[in-house]
Amino acid sequence: MPSSRLTLICHARTVAQKLARFPTNEPVEDLPEVSDAFKARFAPPQRLICGPELRTRQTAAWLGADAEIDQNLRDCDWGHWHGQSIKDLQANHADALQVWLADPEAMPHGGESVSQLMQRVATWLDTIAATPGHVVAITHPFVMRAALTQVLQSAAFNAIDIEPLATIDLRFNGIWRLRLPGMALEEEF
Repeated sequence: MPSSRLTLICHARTVAQKLARFPTNEPVEDLPEVSDAFKARFAPPQRLICGPELRTRQTAAWLGADAEIDQNLRDCDWGHWHGQSIKDLQANHADALQVWLADPEAMPHGGESVSQLMQRVATWLDTIAATPGHVVAITHPFVMRAALTQVLQSAAFNAIDIEPLATIDLRFNGIWRLRLPGMALEEEF
């Protein structure tokens, strides 16, 4: 059976993330030293895909290759919570926020439920598993959480935090496996 490799990379930081707000279609922060370090860390991928949002397309551009837009990598639809801060929701819609956090089927924002997001990502992972080779995908924290949860077959969705420019390396060879790359140790040790 041919093997597949998937490297998931979270888009670069945005102002909305810094302010703990649900995202809009905002750009990434303009930090040339970060984009240079990011580009140096990753060789141009054989196949690069990204979500349709500006922040994923900008982060993908840092790799210096044309990215294919994949709608399955789009962020969760936050409905009328787009642009809202967590703090404001806690103050003005605490019950709705708690329902959403506790029930993966809940859609108090009128957008996409966590269950719907997880199903979308699970279906997408099946297509990646059937495609040999290495795919690098620039996407969003919630899509990465859904992929990890699917791969780990766990209910730990809300216990996973994904930082800007974080990566997850997944490999498929009969089953999906999570690979956490380590650092090469210096020979002096």
